[in-house]
Amino acid sequence: MPNTRALAVAGAAVAALGLSAPAAVAWDTPRNIVALPSVIARGGQLTITVDGCRNGGTATSNAFTMPVKLSPIHGARDTARGTATIRNNARPGPYDITVRCDSRSLTKPHAFTVIGGVRGGIGGSSTTGATPTDMAIGGGLVTAAVVGGGVFWMRRRAERRV
Repeated sequence: MPNTRALAVAGAAVAALGLSAPAAVAWDTPRNIVALPSVIARGGQLTITVDGCRNGGTATSNAFTMPVKLSPIHGARDTARGTATIRNNARPGPYDITVRCDSRSLTKPHAFTVIGGVRGGIGGSSTTGATPTDMAIGGGLVTAAVVGGGVFWMRRRAERRV
């Protein structure tokens, strides 16, 4: 019986080694492209992380202002990272990222999505803000909530006295 267990353990070890060999070979090719944030406004910055890019490389996309240099991350075995800037005139929608590392390339379709720009700094001077009608409706709702809360509180207070 002990010989059967030893043979089973040896077989499992050989199988595990055989299954891990193809994964070790795949480490030399770029894989797992991650773009964060996955939804970004025009003019924003995007962080690209790529596994299998041991010596760094470049990342390109139609939405980038220029190709991005990917630098190896210290402490990570085979990961590289770079920061891209999205063009101010990029059309909203999904974009692909193509990574080139060690003369090998990988494309991730729909890696991130560009949305329309943000109208910052306009504040209350925006003509597309709330109209007087919107303000009246909002004020009425707030008033109704305050009156309803007061009535509820007064009824609860009266119940405690009984």
